[in-house]
Amino acid sequence: MNGVLSSPKTLTDLFKNELPDYKQIELYKSMLLPRMIEEKMLILLRQGKISKWFSGIGQEAISCGITLAMQQDEYILPMHRNLGVFTNRNIPLWKLFAQWQGKVEGFTKGRDRSFHFGTQEYHIVGMISHLGPQLGVADGIALAQKLKNTSKATAVFTGEGGTSEGDFHEALNVASVWQLPVLFCVENNGYGLSTPTQEQYACEHIADRGLGYGIESHIIDGNNIIEVYTTVSRILDDIRENPRPILLEFKTFRRRGHEEASGTKYVPEDLMAYWEQQDPVTRFEEFLLNQGIITTDQIEEIKQQFKTDINEGLDTAFAKAYPTPSTLQEIDDVYKPHVYKEIEPEKSTQNIRLVDAIKDGLFEGMKRYEDLVIMGQDIADYGGVFKITEGFLEEFGSGRVRNTPICESAIVEAGMGLSIAGMKAVVEMQFADFVSSGFNPIVNYLAKSHYRWQQNADVVVRMPCGAGVGAGPFHSQTNESWFFTTPGLKIVYPAFPIDAKGLLISAIEDPNPVMFFEHKALYRSVYQDVPDGYYNLPIGKAAHLSQGQDISIITYGLGVHWLLTLKKNWILI
Repeated sequence: MNGVLSSPKTLTDLFKNELPDYKQIELYKSMLLPRMIEEKMLILLRQGKISKWFSGIGQEAISCGITLAMQQDEYILPMHRNLGVFTNRNIPLWKLFAQWQGKVEGFTKGRDRSFHFGTQEYHIVGMISHLGPQLGVADGIALAQKLKNTSKATAVFTGEGGTSEGDFHEALNVASVWQLPVLFCVENNGYGLSTPTQEQYACEHIADRGLGYGIESHIIDGNNIIEVYTTVSRILDDIRENPRPILLEFKTFRRRGHEEASGTKYVPEDLMAYWEQQDPVTRFEEFLLNQGIITTDQIEEIKQQFKTDINEGLDTAFAKAYPTPSTLQEIDDVYKPHVYKEIEPEKSTQNIRLVDAIKDGLFEGMKRYEDLVIMGQDIADYGGVFKITEGFLEEFGSGRVRNTPICESAIVEAGMGLSIAGMKAVVEMQFADFVSSGFNPIVNYLAKSHYRWQQNADVVVRMPCGAGVGAGPFHSQTNESWFFTTPGLKIVYPAFPIDAKGLLISAIEDPNPVMFFEHKALYRSVYQDVPDGYYNLPIGKAAHLSQGQDISIITYGLGVHWLLTLKKNWILI
């Protein structure tokens, strides 16, 4: 039978532990509150007072056990069936309810009514519907913790269906190569919407995949709060001191639909009946009663208190306002506010090429921002295919100048994670064409996070681009148009060495995601007297190069040089 746990045990054997009574009661309460909230949400859903619900009924032991095993300031990246993460981080219930009701005081200001949000206050990082990118984001957060020597771990959730995405494999590989303290928590709950596990993967266990990445893995009974809490606690204590990733597969089951509208008609009745008997809340409650650890009166008292808390939270949330449409507010929330402060250049200059100016700008940024990390393929010892980072490894060390595996998606995501953890990142696409392999996290994570939950992405993506050097169709695209219509991104495309250096420095200063395009045909063909040292230029301000009477032409990059050549030769357009 799909997903059946090992041979039956008595409750005493199942929950045998050495935890003090108060801790066992705490674990029970940690599951009971999200269960009671869910039951109330299902009522509100039928009443039309919330618009949708993703149920985690029957899976509470996983999110609750992991969260209680973690330290309060360690980041958790949950999904939409992990209510126990939010409640056990002690988020006020009214705030959660306001989020699900689309109220302006919810975490996303009423822009959606789901779990697609995060909160720095509670060290929770929200998912996106594409699922996979949060795994690489966890890598970036863990990398920041490792570089800062905080002895902190990071936990990220996904389902068995999410392990089919390429992001899963990229994130595990990066975490393994860099030995990052990440718990990859896979809730194997039987179905990805209606698709059963045998149509998702062919290996016996998802945990088996850890071997391929050199990662330690464990299979845990996801319906046993004692096993989850004690096993995860032990592993966390270890990886905080000996950083490395761990793959955890939690065997559990989704007893309600993917979301409530989809139902569960595709689930065999005997399979559903089996898992109902494995309920993590009722079984553990029975164990506590049998052991005399808790009484029925105590349980009733706890339930009454939770019921009161839930109702009071709902009353508060219902009284909150819905958002008032405001174009100004919508525009203001796309980017994190950033006040440009001009730093004038030094008087001394050097006549250098555009490629040298980019190198200088990146070097100056690395000197000024000790929390800046640059990542890309072959950028360390080799110095990058265009030698822009040559010498950086010796100057700044391997912690901040990082060769990456060939996995654009995970590295963009890691840049996002570094930003969440308070650092800066520059990600080099070896060629701009390869950004197609990292497109999803750029346009759906970096670009939208500030608008969604006020989390900026302090990431610069360097994009060597353009034709004219005989490099063929996979190394010559000038693909800035792919990003023009994506709110939340800034696009910079310099034409001259002075601009390239000053604008790259400004891009690094800016706390928002910047796509920085560098036309390869200009790298070694355009020279200019470029100021030494650190200076910046305002992003978004055009340079007025020529005055005419009949036509206005706006262009950038190599296009500027085309027009200057046309003007010089008096060719009419």
